Amino acid sequence: MNLHRTVAHEVEAAFAAAALSGSPIVLQPAKNADFGDYQVNGVMGAAKQAKQNPRELAQKVADALADNAVIASAEVAGPGFINLRLHPEFLAQKVAAALADGEHLGVATATQPDTVVVDYSSPNLAKEMHVGHLRSSIIGDSITRIYGFLGHHVIRQNHVGDWGTQFGMLVAYMVEQQQHNAAFELADLEQFYRNAKVRFDEDAAFADTARDYVVRLQSGDAAVLSLWRQFVAISLSHAQEVYDTLGLLLSPDDVAGESLYNPDLQQVVDELGAQGLAVDDDGAKVVFLDEFKNQDGEAAAFIVQKQGGGFLYASTDLACMRYRVRRLQATRLLYVVDHRQKLHFEQLFTTARKAGWLPENVHAEFIGFGTMMGKDGKPFKTRSGDTVKLADLLAEAVERATGLVRSKNAELSEDEAQRIGRVVGIGAVKYADLSKNRNSDYVFDWDTMLSFEGNTAPYLQYAYTRVQSVFRKAGDWNRNAGVLLNEPLEQQLALELLKFADVLNHAADTYMPHHLAAYLYQVATLFSRFYEACPILKAEGALRDSRLQLAELTGRTLKTGLDLLGIEVLDVM
Repeated sequence: MNLHRTVAHEVEAAFAAAALSGSPIVLQPAKNADFGDYQVNGVMGAAKQAKQNPRELAQKVADALADNAVIASAEVAGPGFINLRLHPEFLAQKVAAALADGEHLGVATATQPDTVVVDYSSPNLAKEMHVGHLRSSIIGDSITRIYGFLGHHVIRQNHVGDWGTQFGMLVAYMVEQQQHNAAFELADLEQFYRNAKVRFDEDAAFADTARDYVVRLQSGDAAVLSLWRQFVAISLSHAQEVYDTLGLLLSPDDVAGESLYNPDLQQVVDELGAQGLAVDDDGAKVVFLDEFKNQDGEAAAFIVQKQGGGFLYASTDLACMRYRVRRLQATRLLYVVDHRQKLHFEQLFTTARKAGWLPENVHAEFIGFGTMMGKDGKPFKTRSGDTVKLADLLAEAVERATGLVRSKNAELSEDEAQRIGRVVGIGAVKYADLSKNRNSDYVFDWDTMLSFEGNTAPYLQYAYTRVQSVFRKAGDWNRNAGVLLNEPLEQQLALELLKFADVLNHAADTYMPHHLAAYLYQVATLFSRFYEACPILKAEGALRDSRLQLAELTGRTLKTGLDLLGIEVLDVM
């Protein structure tokens, strides 16, 4: 259920009863639970229009809400605010309904689903994935999970860099290594790239061979294409290992690399030229965009073909967008890319709109994100200043978490410690990122992210485990008993649990997973307070069953919410 919408409907009806139909109102959750569950603003503006006293008008609205099935009390505060308290019986009914809805917890699915194409991760296959790929990968994955949960048709697209002149060099080097060693396997992609670059720079004959491979590759030579596919397959297997470790939904079926659009690039440029959008500029094909003028009033140049006929990212991205709209029938295009690419995508969207490849009924959104920083305030690097391989970072996360788990529970078997360490370590890395506003840079700190206190994955995972421990001790109980919300903390926890749909829709609308993370932390914190103040297992009869139901909905909400962030939970830690 959408709790906010339900309450807003009642308030709008009360405004209409007070002869203020159509007046703008603002309904927001109360910041201080001691004063109510929601606060109504906007009365003062309505009073000004109606030329009435704000407090008197607020009282009329409050009176109209009396004896309401949803709202237990409406009290005027200050110059014209209204504090609302929801009926415990109403909350109890909705808690029962959420529990009856299985794993969907009362969250309604979209009545008009979008076909959402989410472009994320997108590594360059010429090198191993590094920490710079982490944010796109996990933010994009969480967005796909949330949109899928809300009932939309989601298509994941991993737009990998698998084309370009460097692949001639890499294929040539792979052939050379296989000639020397028939059993050669590409184990370290990063080192392989460096070795190939050294050979290219130092050996003129090798460089000529590599350039010949480029020409043959781009002309569609079957033998070279076969070698290129072999290199791409090996490189993708490296990336997939990282995705599997991270627990991403991305699979080989989601890969749609730059090479897919290569046959369409010239047609894209030709169509832009035929429409008068792309013009010749010193041998290059350029779309001049008045929407992006510089300080001198000159239109921005969006180059779609280089001098000599070469293509650029702009050419590929236009062909890609056209493909996703025409072939994939996308109604929403989401690009989860480093914020430094924002201008490129804004110009891309504008050009595609002008060309008719991005119709008005298709929404395109650039979902940028900041940089992962080290404690020194600079982009996260190794001590020697090198880029950190993502696989190495994740291995260290698991190692650190496993050691932490052993220190807290020495009785665990080695296999159990490893299993729990993997879930805690990977969850900690992901949550440390997803709990931050994606637009901001953030500092990568092992100690903070692996802490069992504060807004961290281990804290939330432990909160879920704590709920499960209640049920291991509970024995038989009546899952169909009525929900009783007599204590303030019972009501607060129930109210928070019923905001789940609101939070998910807000996270989807804003493409901000950190709203979901903050909500889950609030749920876990409230459950801890409820657990201490309202004994569950020591209660008796209907009260015990009721509190167990609140605990069950808490556990389900934490598990589902963390899953939507791509984070696993454990029954025992």
